[in-house]
Amino acid sequence: MPDLLPVCLQDIVYAWEPGLSEIADILDIERRRPSAAGIRRNWHWFQAADARFLLDVQSGSLHAIDDAAWDVLEALVSSCDQAGTRECAAADLAAAAGVDVSQTEEILHDLAVLIDEGTLAWPDDEDPVPSALGPGVVKAMCLHVAHDCDMRCGYCFAGTGGFGGRRSLMPPEIACAALDLLFDISGHVKHLDVDFFGGEPLLAMDTVVRAVEHGRKLEAETGKVLKFTITTNATRLTPEIGKFLNDNQIAAVLSLDGRPQVHDAVRKGASGESTFDRCSANALSFVKTRPEGPDGEYYARGTYTRKNTDFVEDVLFLADMGFASISFEPVVSPPSSPYSIRESDLDEIYRSYDRLVREMDARSEEGRGFRFFHFDLDVAKGPCLAKRLLGCGAGREYVAVTPDGELYPCHQFVGREGFVMGDVFHGIEKPEIGERFGAAHIYAKEACRDCWARYLCSGGCHANAHQMNGTLMEPYAIGCMITRKRLESALAFAGLESLRCA
Repeated sequence: MPDLLPVCLQDIVYAWEPGLSEIADILDIERRRPSAAGIRRNWHWFQAADARFLLDVQSGSLHAIDDAAWDVLEALVSSCDQAGTRECAAADLAAAAGVDVSQTEEILHDLAVLIDEGTLAWPDDEDPVPSALGPGVVKAMCLHVAHDCDMRCGYCFAGTGGFGGRRSLMPPEIACAALDLLFDISGHVKHLDVDFFGGEPLLAMDTVVRAVEHGRKLEAETGKVLKFTITTNATRLTPEIGKFLNDNQIAAVLSLDGRPQVHDAVRKGASGESTFDRCSANALSFVKTRPEGPDGEYYARGTYTRKNTDFVEDVLFLADMGFASISFEPVVSPPSSPYSIRESDLDEIYRSYDRLVREMDARSEEGRGFRFFHFDLDVAKGPCLAKRLLGCGAGREYVAVTPDGELYPCHQFVGREGFVMGDVFHGIEKPEIGERFGAAHIYAKEACRDCWARYLCSGGCHANAHQMNGTLMEPYAIGCMITRKRLESALAFAGLESLRCA
């Protein structure tokens, strides 16, 4: 579903443990030199928020490393570039790294121990690839209950609500037919997801109410479990609507861009008026009524542009207001847009992520932490392999429904020519569109197949790739750069949390 797909690690977080006991017949890096390409592809070491880490791409394990280990790793990949598969001596690596020979030997030994115990894959091991991904089973729907909005946001990908067409609201009958279809085509899948989306879905509150009532009826009849989410700008989020959302355990994504001057510069009302005061007051009043636990799930969801590359200030502003769950995404706009992010903006964006890690770590230690969606790593388990290869499931496991009942691969493809898959009355009539998305896995994309972030990013957003490059097979390059930095920051935050608890 939009905005509520957390990135997960496949394994637990490990700390660097020098001086591990000897293991018989251990893999000796001095005798079995890995390739430089393999190291770059499967061992990723990085620095974030003044800490250094080594990510094992294959297992997903994360290791905190010191400066000496960092320097030896740099020397190792450099020596592999120069020497191919020849043996390398610890003395040569030590000289190249500027590290004592005995310390270098200990670091190489510790790397070998980690490889032997399976928490660090040999860099030249092949990726695990399933024999077949199989057909997708639709288990999530985005109901565009409103192709209209009471705001006119400058960066809106939905054309300020109309998605390039006429402004309209979804009749309740279409919403109910969509749910009937979802329950029918989801087959054996028990847990289903539905997002009320727009435009502004609260403009069609009668449809939302009817759809929830119908969904609960289908749950009772089938034994399946349906989770609802609503994405709203909060202008119409009254106490009565808030009570309905709470009573029906509906997760909420609340669109706020942070500081008033940032929010109001982009998120204007239909008549050009400021909206921050009204939106933030309604949203904050609502979250104060949310129940504890998963039934009260919400995110204050912002968008940052080149106008606020210091978005860390906006995240912290919302946290200080009282929002305990926050998400911020980079805008995706044509290069000609005044909001689009350029490469020249990336250094400031990277600094924002670094500062966010430090601020969140400090606040967590002080007992006043908050959730940041893209740092919310589940370190106990991760997604299945197929999910890590394909990503969001657009067109295969997830479809969007327009107000007149047409089916699209996802909410961002709505209105794009050539992507209508069918309708709620006849089902998916063009499965070949979903097959195109299934073919757009990480090994089919040149930019993805050797990227260290491939299992965490899963190839990036299909809609962004298509919008910026006209194809599903070429990821949006600036989006990739931001995603890699964001993942490093998320990993660093998880690593710092783990080290503090150790």
